Amino acid sequence: MTPETALWAVAAGSALAYGLIFVARPVGFARTLVKTGSVAALSALAYLDGGSELLAVALAFCALGDAFLAGDPKRWLPFGLGAFLVGHLVYIPLFLERSGAPPTWFWPAAAGVGATAALMLRALWGALGKLKIPVAVYVLAIVGMVLASLLLPARAWPTTAGALGFMASDAILSFELFKGAKLLGSPRLTSLAVWGLYWGGQAGICWGMLAL
Repeated sequence: MTPETALWAVAAGSALAYGLIFVARPVGFARTLVKTGSVAALSALAYLDGGSELLAVALAFCALGDAFLAGDPKRWLPFGLGAFLVGHLVYIPLFLERSGAPPTWFWPAAAGVGATAALMLRALWGALGKLKIPVAVYVLAIVGMVLASLLLPARAWPTTAGALGFMASDAILSFELFKGAKLLGSPRLTSLAVWGLYWGGQAGICWGMLAL
């Protein structure tokens, strides 16, 4: 087994373990380790690739965000937001340096992404309290990341799909954290959707960029 294959196995195994077992467990060291390891392994994979330093850095900051959010969200949410914000800001130049001319469908797609983010932020605004400005900055960053992914070559479609999955995960998580909303009223379904879209998004981003 090559180191790359081993790291994919660690990442996927940790992601499955977290989604099926640890996501429902109380905050603890093992829960944090498994959650963080699922994306940290992707960061190590990108580093081993040799030509994806920015990808490795972005994934490392996202793994740090996972470590924060594995704890009490009321205490660690600002730190988690900050780590993921840096991750998004690193993804943007990474995607842009591999991008081409905007395809004809880019502008309507960009308008759709921007409108969706604006509506989401408006719906959450009254519940954000002191986090209004940090969350607004974060939303701008993730929109920028998604738009940059839309400019990638067609063969990098896993990255674009992953960026959209990441944004969808954040939307579901935001409504759960700030509005107490659950998908179909189910906490378990909500947790699975948030984690599945998030980790699947990170894996798609990694896969697509390593394929370029």
